[in-house]
Amino acid sequence: MRGVVMYAPGDVRVVEREDPQIIDPTDAVIRITATCICGSDLWPYRGVEPVDHTLMGHEYVGIVEEIGADVATLKVGDFVVGSFCISDNTCPICRDGYQSRCVHGSFVAGAIGTQAEKARIPYADGTLVATPGQPDEDLIPSLLAASDVLGTGWFAAIAAAAGPGKTVAVVGDGAVGLMGVLAAKQLGAERIIAMSRHADRQTLAREFGATDIVETRGDDGIAAIKDLTDGLGAHSVIEAVGTRESMMQAIGSTRPGGHIGFVGVAHDVALPLDNVFFAEVHLLGGPAPVRRFLPELIDLIWNRKIDPGKVFDQVLPLDQAAEGYRSMDERKAIKTLLTL
Repeated sequence: MRGVVMYAPGDVRVVEREDPQIIDPTDAVIRITATCICGSDLWPYRGVEPVDHTLMGHEYVGIVEEIGADVATLKVGDFVVGSFCISDNTCPICRDGYQSRCVHGSFVAGAIGTQAEKARIPYADGTLVATPGQPDEDLIPSLLAASDVLGTGWFAAIAAAAGPGKTVAVVGDGAVGLMGVLAAKQLGAERIIAMSRHADRQTLAREFGATDIVETRGDDGIAAIKDLTDGLGAHSVIEAVGTRESMMQAIGSTRPGGHIGFVGVAHDVALPLDNVFFAEVHLLGGPAPVRRFLPELIDLIWNRKIDPGKVFDQVLPLDQAAEGYRSMDERKAIKTLLTL
């Protein structure tokens, strides 16, 4: 089969890989219908994370081709959405709603690589969720978004306690930040402030529910949030970047007693604890337990109540994956969908 491998920073190739096979009785093999490039894939692409012949991709939808003997909730022919984290969905941590930290869990990225024609998914019952039937073609991008960016934005909004009567600020205008805007809207937030300097992303943020746009950063960005909130700061802040600057902006933009949901993958970020201490804010974040939200998100998409697929502003065939990486690295695309 064809699959994307990153040989070194900036060196993305589509190569022949071995077809996956059932190894454990809890496995399923799926034929991938659509996959995509994630903002987190750009970390190794830019040399920030180590990479050496790494199997790329962790967002995926597809059709079940084969199941292990112990798989009970899926059948061959089902269209499925999968989480970017493998989970059994039965361990104590999963039952608490944190499937991304399953005691038997692992990450799809690197180990499986779903920027490919097929994939073996361990713990298929706990990782994959079948749709009610075969989806219409125009629903596939939105279902693909649920695999990671939508689920991650949703987790960020919940971690930030977004809800009715709340003002939500979103730090980061990438795909996850934009999905955080959509999630905050669905959760009933009264006001949603998107922090963005890019006209195309501002337009999409407004489509997803943003009521205000702040273009400034740092102290000026914090001041702008305070100006919009009677000097208090937002009740809820979503941090979707993963740098020290973005975290400090999130902390500074949150009112005392408020909540921050942080889902940007952090790299060598150190926070001054005295600032955090005196901010008196709640912090919750990490890899999103997407599996917790998949049934609800699939239902919303299936019934056309949300359209997160709009976040894909570039569509390329798998063979042009390298171009997709370049486009996202150069910020010419928000998020690239790869067709098979």
